[in-house]
Amino acid sequence: MTKPTGLVWHELLMWHDTHALAGFMQAGRGVIEPDEPSESAAGKRRIKNLLDVAGLTEQLHLIKPRPAREEELRRVHHADYIARLQAMSDADGGDAALGDPVGVTPFGPGGYEIAALAAGGILEAVDAIVEGRVANAYALLRPPGHHAEAARGFGFCIFNHGALAARHAQLAHGLRRVAILDWDVHHGNGAQSIFWTDPSVLTISIHQDNCYPPRSGLIDEFGAGPGAGFNLNVPLPPGSGSGAYLAAMDRVILPRLRAFAPDMIIIASGLDAGAYDPQGRMMLGGSAFAAMTRRVMDVADDYCDGRLLLTHEGGYHRPSVPFLGLAIIETLSGLKGSVEDPFEPIIAGMTGQDLQPHQDAAIRSVEARLAGH
Repeated sequence: MTKPTGLVWHELLMWHDTHALAGFMQAGRGVIEPDEPSESAAGKRRIKNLLDVAGLTEQLHLIKPRPAREEELRRVHHADYIARLQAMSDADGGDAALGDPVGVTPFGPGGYEIAALAAGGILEAVDAIVEGRVANAYALLRPPGHHAEAARGFGFCIFNHGALAARHAQLAHGLRRVAILDWDVHHGNGAQSIFWTDPSVLTISIHQDNCYPPRSGLIDEFGAGPGAGFNLNVPLPPGSGSGAYLAAMDRVILPRLRAFAPDMIIIASGLDAGAYDPQGRMMLGGSAFAAMTRRVMDVADDYCDGRLLLTHEGGYHRPSVPFLGLAIIETLSGLKGSVEDPFEPIIAGMTGQDLQPHQDAAIRSVEARLAGH
């Protein structure tokens, strides 16, 4: 019998409190009227709701998260950072970005406990995959993780789930090489910085050029020391659609994954490269995310017995994001839900979905830098 796809889900994660945000800015102080935060429960809960309505949830294997222990968090994050989070959580909350005005990551009282539960969920997913209880898994988590660095949170992210999963696969299960692919519209700065000198973890980020964090994710950022050559950035111009993304996958990302021959692949699955997302300017629809998922699944099948874990990151257009998640999970599981994506025909018909000359030039620049490195 075919193994099921795992789904990490817990309602308590949806109760993560981001304090007084208006979009991605701090509200109040007589400047910005308080409003809904960009990173909220609604987008994630609507993915789960659509899975329910489409009849997929009951066909998936539910993975229940448990709180990550401090020693597990210290595999990636500095002890003093963890202690500061705990102190803020026990008081009135605080900012995991530790005062960086660009990295705004506010959280309320008890935020440490929810963030640790999310981190524990990704560790449970690694266990389920490596131990063969599921074929692959999607971790539907809050808060997100891919911007978090070793000593600070950043961009709504408190603990770096992809990095924690990679270290857990290595230290708890003896896997040697782990690849992290980040297709969030924003640069995966967290894993890049954490594994900058580590050749055992390949980090790849495909993102909108110079979107967030500012001046981050350039093509000449390759890693350093023993890790030189084990970081790859593929910044694409704003307005890139499926043609640009799939060309970058086929010409740059998949060959690098295959050359690395990973024992496990982790995807930081941000869905904010979707065509309607307010935090990016890209043009992807569900079929593009499905095609990217299928391509990475093929590499996982060839090199690591299908060991593939996706951890949810960004995605802020609440009506359309659930359909992007549905397309990915249908591809992972081989199941077909009862709901059709009403956005896909519109997105597929948008002018500029094919690879454009300036996008091809950007990909050729990455190819040239790789050849000369």
